[in-house]
Amino acid sequence: MEPIGDSSPRYRARMAGVFYVLMLLSGGIGFVGRRGLIVTGDAAATATNILAHQSMYVLGFSGDVLVTVTYVVVVVLLYEMFRPVNRTAALLGAFLGLMACTIQAFATLFQLAPLTILGGARYLSVFTVEQLQAQAYMFLKLYSQAYGIALVFFAFCSLLTGYLIIRSTFLPHVLGVFMLIAGACWLTFLAPPFATKYFAFILPGAVGELMLMLWLLVKGVDAERWNEQARAPGRAAPA
Repeated sequence: MEPIGDSSPRYRARMAGVFYVLMLLSGGIGFVGRRGLIVTGDAAATATNILAHQSMYVLGFSGDVLVTVTYVVVVVLLYEMFRPVNRTAALLGAFLGLMACTIQAFATLFQLAPLTILGGARYLSVFTVEQLQAQAYMFLKLYSQAYGIALVFFAFCSLLTGYLIIRSTFLPHVLGVFMLIAGACWLTFLAPPFATKYFAFILPGAVGELMLMLWLLVKGVDAERWNEQARAPGRAAPA
């Protein structure tokens, strides 16, 4: 495999598409692993489900970790792709994307807490069963809240990505419009109760990211136009 800096812009774009797909698959693993285990508002049932299906719960945790890792690669590749358009905006978008990944990685730690709390260690015998179940559920709520904060950073990253696509000459501008819509949808997590209540209406906003993923995977970028924009006065030198 060629080093990122020595590869063609089309190759880098398609690799971004590949890692976008891996991120989507990892998210699917996380969803399947936790599906049906967490019962909203019922700490006892949630604790019982986790203890009865620990392997599936750990699978869900692993999927979330892989989502973070793969998106870090996507962020780096997108920075390389958009650097000729506006280096400052591309760098800011990469920074926000990496901040989102950092928060998301921290959030996944909350998923490990229930396994420790419900693990039956002797030092936990000072708590009643109900107290342990409540603590385990509390950490899952903290995970959800921290994940919502990460989505706000992803929102600003998506908005900048949309802006950069529109300003670029090597990607269809319609992709940028849909990425702006996606970013606006994720911004609703600035008000978590609203975002949670209307999540079914917000989720279609992710269509923009799906369109970008498929375009990068299948088409990549127009390499000739990318090089022209990279060589334009005031732009970064092409990699």
